[in-house]
Amino acid sequence: MTQNAHDTALVAPPRPEASQTTQLPDIRPSVGRLIGVDLARGLAVFGMYAAHVGPDPSEGGSTGFFMELAHGRASALFAFLAGFSIVLITGRRTPKTGRAGRQAVAKVVIRALILVVLGTALTLTGTPVEVILAFYGLYFLLVLPLYRLGARPLAVIALSGALILPQILYVVQQALNPGGGDGGGPGGIWAWPADADGIVSLLFTGGYPALAWIPFVVAGMAVARLDLASTVVRARLAITGVSLAVLGYGGSFLALHLVPGAASALRASAWGEGGSVMSAWWSDTAGYPTGTTPAWLLAASPHSETTLSVVANTGVAIAVLAACLAATDALPRFRRLAAPVIAVGTMSLTAYVFHLVGIRALGIEELPGAPLHVLLGFLVAVTVFATLWSRHFARGPLEWLLGRATRIAERVR
Repeated sequence: MTQNAHDTALVAPPRPEASQTTQLPDIRPSVGRLIGVDLARGLAVFGMYAAHVGPDPSEGGSTGFFMELAHGRASALFAFLAGFSIVLITGRRTPKTGRAGRQAVAKVVIRALILVVLGTALTLTGTPVEVILAFYGLYFLLVLPLYRLGARPLAVIALSGALILPQILYVVQQALNPGGGDGGGPGGIWAWPADADGIVSLLFTGGYPALAWIPFVVAGMAVARLDLASTVVRARLAITGVSLAVLGYGGSFLALHLVPGAASALRASAWGEGGSVMSAWWSDTAGYPTGTTPAWLLAASPHSETTLSVVANTGVAIAVLAACLAATDALPRFRRLAAPVIAVGTMSLTAYVFHLVGIRALGIEELPGAPLHVLLGFLVAVTVFATLWSRHFARGPLEWLLGRATRIAERVR
């Protein structure tokens, strides 16, 4: 659905030791590298796999519940970590300036353009997955001007974007398709013309419209600016994440149940099977609207692209990152046990493309809906590959190629 990914969240930032040689050296966590971030990326990869090749959440039961937890929230975590990665490239605690700053900016731009091209090419293959890479590339370009800002102004921008941009998106989508239609499907709750593509799709009508997803990226940039080695900071992050999740999901639950006429408006405009529209405060199983009722702005379902959804999913992403940072630092045994997932996180772009290739090779057309054993097969395959590869090389194969492609930025003066 994300470095994403490119030194966005789908691609772990280049390791210092790897950038000093044309060889692929033995993998070793570099000094100051936040292993918890790689763990969070690995979990996001697993969540993306569950959303694409796992059982349909509408089947219910414990399996359906866990599949639904992955839907949308894994993509939001990728977008959040995309912002984190931008800051890591351009200077985490202190933004790079002068020639180093210009080179860092050039690297981000090159990665972004490669992601747009790669994402577009993968989409043209006809994969049933809504490929997120081109969207990620655009996110990088849109937020890059903010890379010198500190944590506080970035947080203010993220919050302001969450409050304002989804409403603008609603108005724009209404203007693009005032009569409604057959439903947009995952990633956009408003119906849009079938021929909408290109920059319009990336900004407004696609599966991950930039106008609603930029707040995730900026929030990730804000968190990356913090002293994440501090126990106090991590505790505050965890509290903030949980609070935002409760505010978003809880606010949506109350609004859908208390606002007069909201329930009937949702029932009249929703399409999809497998869940009550009143579950739209947290779940996509009820489907997406065919009409244009503003009542859908009260939903917080992961792909509803509303303010409450952005707030809630940002909270989930922050809480997951805080938990990963704390667990990998405080629990050495857990860190060893989680090493395979961490390995996947260090090569998330490779892992993402791997599952697209696998879907095409197996001829999977209906997503989601594959049997559980298919999902387990994908997870085992990518984990084994990442574990074995990481024993010999510092970066995944696609990450290494991306790093080589951006070396032209070193010519910037």
